[in-house]
Amino acid sequence: MNWEQLLSLKRQGDKGKRLRIEQDDTRLGFEVDYDRIIFSAAFRSLQDKTQVIPLSKTDFVHTRLTHSLEVSVVGRSLGRLVGKKIIEKYPHLKEVHGYHMNDFGAIVAAASLAHDIGNPPFGHSGEKAIGEYFSIGNGQKYKDQLSEKEWQDLIDFEGNANGFSVLTASRPGIEGGLRISYATLGAFMKYPKESLPKKPTKNIADKKYGFFQTDKTFFQEVASDMGLISNKSGGNIGFERHPLAYLVEAADDICYTIIDFEDGINLGLVSEDFALEYLIKLVKDSIDTVKYKTLETKEDRISYLRALAIGSLINDAVKVFIENESLIMEGKFPYAIMDKSKYKAQMDDIIKISVNNIYQSREVIEKEIVGYQIIQTLLDKFITAFNNKFEGNASNYDSLILKMLPEKHHLEKDNLYSRLLHICHFISLLTDGNALLFYKTITAVKS
Repeated sequence: MNWEQLLSLKRQGDKGKRLRIEQDDTRLGFEVDYDRIIFSAAFRSLQDKTQVIPLSKTDFVHTRLTHSLEVSVVGRSLGRLVGKKIIEKYPHLKEVHGYHMNDFGAIVAAASLAHDIGNPPFGHSGEKAIGEYFSIGNGQKYKDQLSEKEWQDLIDFEGNANGFSVLTASRPGIEGGLRISYATLGAFMKYPKESLPKKPTKNIADKKYGFFQTDKTFFQEVASDMGLISNKSGGNIGFERHPLAYLVEAADDICYTIIDFEDGINLGLVSEDFALEYLIKLVKDSIDTVKYKTLETKEDRISYLRALAIGSLINDAVKVFIENESLIMEGKFPYAIMDKSKYKAQMDDIIKISVNNIYQSREVIEKEIVGYQIIQTLLDKFITAFNNKFEGNASNYDSLILKMLPEKHHLEKDNLYSRLLHICHFISLLTDGNALLFYKTITAVKS
């Protein structure tokens, strides 16, 4: 792989290349990506989507929106620091092509901003609820009518693949979705493969999948245009990662490790004593103990330690990336950046505490159970009505259900897989609150 090709400003529908040297620096294409994402309806919906604590009204707690903004900030720092080193190593990128270190930061920031844009309501349990509707729920009846890969898309519903669809899928009058630059799409594509074969290797890029069968053609176009290395055979589609996807993943890993831990402490789910015990190894080289002792509130003390910890992890992530840049460019780095961090043991310890005290807390479990019931009920009602309408035998009840669909989702889908995926996509874009509202209306539950 080469950086000039990887830093492509091309957008869906372009006939030729967009040259960096011809860009207006006051309105750079990669920054346009960020703007388009932040103004999108799908991004706005993240303000009422679960990060860890579903349906929480506590202002301490991060939603998908605040989490995505924070990951974007960390991603921008990672991108700029790496970009500085890359420009120094390959000076022709600046001298001949006009790239700057901030371009790397803008790409990673935009991709990081969008990294959760395809996630359903109620956190990762939302993905499981959709998948299990098909694998063990009422959706099992559709299996024999779908191809193996179409079925896998549904039973293993993936927020990353759904996010690619949010960013790129066309609808009448809106060609190419948000029309994000190929470089930003590449950085977004953490798992550049289709749903089968499932986890064929231990390569981090094979951990999940990154596109639905409906988006296969354009996914291949983006990957091929940027020169991503194909790593699959036998008719299966898969590529090695875009190098900047490692930084998007690292930004996410850093934020959810440290900030979910901070949320748990502020909510009283994790003792404050754990904060210093578990974070001290991350901050011991940068902590100002005099300043720390002047901080009077728990929130301020935890905030100070969190900022220092994130700074330490950013610097180490950049070091790991640069040391392995040649292997990454050759498609020979099958690890997450933070798996090779000198702080991996400390991060694993923090995550273990978070799993035990936060992710498996009674409040989280109770709300995830509610989320399962809501999502599976909505899927059943809308899929039944949508299919009945297509087959020409919709009941009056089905017609009433379909009137609840927002106007942009009133599309004709001529095959079963597209219809099923369309309703999954609609449900996935609901906020936690709207999903609950739809559920109460359909089940006649009064608040």
